[in-house]
Amino acid sequence: MNHYADRFAAGRALGAELAHLRATEPLVLGLPRGGVPVAAEVHRALGGDLDILLVRKLGVPWHPELAMGALGEGGVRVLNDDVIRRLGVRPDQLAEVERAELAELARRVHALRGDRDPLPMTGRTVIVVDDGIATGATMVAACRVVRSHAPARLVVAVPIASVEAHAWVSGEADEVVCPWIPAELGGVGGAYVDFHQLRDDEVTTLLR
Repeated sequence: MNHYADRFAAGRALGAELAHLRATEPLVLGLPRGGVPVAAEVHRALGGDLDILLVRKLGVPWHPELAMGALGEGGVRVLNDDVIRRLGVRPDQLAEVERAELAELARRVHALRGDRDPLPMTGRTVIVVDDGIATGATMVAACRVVRSHAPARLVVAVPIASVEAHAWVSGEADEVVCPWIPAELGGVGGAYVDFHQLRDDEVTTLLR
């Protein structure tokens, strides 16, 4: 299934697909950690500005990679009711995961952004970038954070997406750019030869 050598290669492929937005001087937002190398290459291709948008997946307790929802900066909360119902996640289990992820969201805001304010989104073309979307919950949370800042245009750009996630996210964004939507997506990592877990310092270096 490998389609991309690594996240940088995926970002270069996305940058070519997004060439029609170069004149807008977009604000490119990477979702840490994995979306930031992809976003860095998109920014290199298009110009504009590069920043991060902090969101956290709410993983099913016994299957953390599967999102039952997501949290975003500014108190945004999105739940994937279908996953919660299908897997029988109890309210107390959801609440426990939420508490842990709220704490991690706060930690990452401090570690990755520090005292720096987010770049303004109002009135701009904003491109939200991740390394792929499996369920869509995290990206939907990101879209709702951006929408709350009244951008001129909201574009989602990912190298790979499941059919279901692409459909859900398309209802939140003005445009979704995704070169590869396989009929069956076993996991985003399968699209990459190198899909290593990024460290915070790798992210901050890219942002500099």
